[in-house]
Amino acid sequence: MTETIPCFSQTLEQHDLVLLRKQTETLQINMGLLCNQACKHCHLDAGPNRTEIMDIKTIDQVIDFQKQCRFKVVDITGGAPEMNPNLCYLIENMSDLSDTIMLRSNLVALYDLKDDRLLSVLKNSKVIIVSSFPSLNPVQTDSQRGKGIFEKSIQALLLLNQHGYGKTGTGLDLNLVSNPTGAYLPSSQKATEKRYRDILKKKWGIVFNHAYTFANVPLGRFKDWLRRSGNHDAYLAQLHKNFNPCTITDLMCRNLISISWDGFLFDCDFNLAADLYMGNKKLHISQVNSCSFENDVIAVDNHCYACTAGSGFT
Repeated sequence: MTETIPCFSQTLEQHDLVLLRKQTETLQINMGLLCNQACKHCHLDAGPNRTEIMDIKTIDQVIDFQKQCRFKVVDITGGAPEMNPNLCYLIENMSDLSDTIMLRSNLVALYDLKDDRLLSVLKNSKVIIVSSFPSLNPVQTDSQRGKGIFEKSIQALLLLNQHGYGKTGTGLDLNLVSNPTGAYLPSSQKATEKRYRDILKKKWGIVFNHAYTFANVPLGRFKDWLRRSGNHDAYLAQLHKNFNPCTITDLMCRNLISISWDGFLFDCDFNLAADLYMGNKKLHISQVNSCSFENDVIAVDNHCYACTAGSGFT
């Protein structure tokens, strides 16, 4: 018998909670859905056949928005942001406008490009690289991301280490992110980081700064896989069962604005995938005339259970 779970907004009400925006500190920029991989867990359904990509006009609008608002953190994601030819232009223009720039990389896109200019720009701007590395098991990684991805990811990490990333005293942070390869919740973050640190160092001499574990969000290609495999309802029920009201205080959507590749505002990248516009209002970045979004209501749906299960997304 299929278990029916309450909608996320009802669960918030049951716990006497309201999800409102705090002061916005992070500007997340989705550079496009074009990617060199078609990962099974991708909530955006990104891949090599996607044509959506942020053009230079929208990039300039994003830069102007940052000049006006001066958010502390600029968080660059995709798809594979490295596949946008204007990535260096964006980073160079954002470098003096924010305290921190983050680049979310699947590692292989960065490695395959072998772009000395991009590596130089990343280093000069001290861009934090947040890299996907789902498992220390080559079979598990390749089953989630594609054949040969594990070995290329190792080579990419070695390349980044050679450029100083992940090494003490360089100021070049290299962080790893692990997502489960199936319909279950992630392992303990502390235990995962220790295991990654020990094994990567011992086998390949690889070092990094931090490792994070996150649950897969039931959207896009991962949602399709859950349905095909008969795991969709059970996975949602598992997320609901592990709902942790303590995560609400520091959810990333409370201090983040996400800009889609075509310039529309969302509360987070997951809502972007779900076509849930920021505060349920469709607004283009060219129409924004304020930097204050405090106390605005955050749009929610049942995929939000992934961000509030266990330790949550913070």
